Amino acid sequence: MDPFDAGAGGILRQPKAVWATAGASVVAFMGIGLVDPILPSIAKGLDASAGQVSLLFTSYFLITALAMLVTGFVSSRIGGRKTLLLGLAFVVVFAGLAGTSDTVGQLVGYRAGWGLGNALFVSTALAVIVGAAAGGSAAAILLYESALGLGMACGPLLGALLGDASWRYPFFGTAFLMAIGFLCITVFLKEQPKPARKTSLLDPIRALGHGGLASAAVSAFFYNYTFFTVLAFTPFVLNMTPYKSGAVFFAWGVLLAVFSVLVAPRMQRRFGSLKVLGGSLVLLAADVLVLGYGNHTAAIVCTILSGAFIGVNNTVYTELALGVSDAPRPVASAGYNFVRWFAAAAAPYFAPKIEEWTDVHTPFVVAAVTALLGAVVVVVRRRALTHEAEELEPQHASEDSVTVFAN
Repeated sequence: MDPFDAGAGGILRQPKAVWATAGASVVAFMGIGLVDPILPSIAKGLDASAGQVSLLFTSYFLITALAMLVTGFVSSRIGGRKTLLLGLAFVVVFAGLAGTSDTVGQLVGYRAGWGLGNALFVSTALAVIVGAAAGGSAAAILLYESALGLGMACGPLLGALLGDASWRYPFFGTAFLMAIGFLCITVFLKEQPKPARKTSLLDPIRALGHGGLASAAVSAFFYNYTFFTVLAFTPFVLNMTPYKSGAVFFAWGVLLAVFSVLVAPRMQRRFGSLKVLGGSLVLLAADVLVLGYGNHTAAIVCTILSGAFIGVNNTVYTELALGVSDAPRPVASAGYNFVRWFAAAAAPYFAPKIEEWTDVHTPFVVAAVTALLGAVVVVVRRRALTHEAEELEPQHASEDSVTVFAN
């Protein structure tokens, strides 16, 4: 069945509960890149350095990584609907408080609370969408993937539009949109069945005992360092107005969405997941090197182009993490994300530090090296990574409670 078919069960014929959750997911993913175009404005407004402002990403993703051990524990006990609402409530409160910050320390702290809320929401949203969808999981998963791509693309655009007036407005805007999402889910979404087995806090750690899953997590750790060097450090290198920076990262997000949802699956079918992943990581390494050493125009082009490689990598890593071990998919994904999100926390902290210690080019050299290290892990551990997601039976798709958050 074509998931885009407008008939029963197609992507356009879903219950209101599915659309409400997907809409809130768009806003949740917008929160990741929202601050990108306004990082220089925040630094100026709060009299902070690039390194201090980059901690907005570090605190956000450090809490996100730790929350991976908690989200399954919580949702398996209170249910998907209550977990979504709890996560949304955290985002509304902390995004709103972020807009009132008088110091960069306050803003970093509020951003950490925001990260906890986003982790609770996003890690549960796919399972809820699949459970409430009509006509099977294929269209529901595609809808969620599309929400992820749209959110990653529109986050920088919203940040630019609102941030041009004041760096505080994007935070207030996010709180407002998430409050609408909270109301929509309250009205349209009924409680979903709880899992038959409750998840413990240590289950994701135990899952990493599988060599294939651990290999995927380590490779993704190196890759994520590269990814978030581009996302968190490049705005300072481009040094553009919020509008121009927002346009650059909007184009970046569009490429990420297109290559994640449409291009990567076709490439995997033709060349195989490991060849696609290894090649994409090498190309990403070359791209960030040119970004770091090229002129301003080259830096803009390479920033946008990196979205294509990042989109491909995200999709392939997700399938590897979910299909490489025999652990339940939610547990495997939680363990995988627990490892790799630490790199998303580390890169925004270390990239400005490395610039202070050396020069503006070196952070991108380090990012290129980490991308290549990710490729090396794929090559060296290819036998452990050969049991891929497409080998699993399709009826297991409904178990992917944290699947696409791996993106």
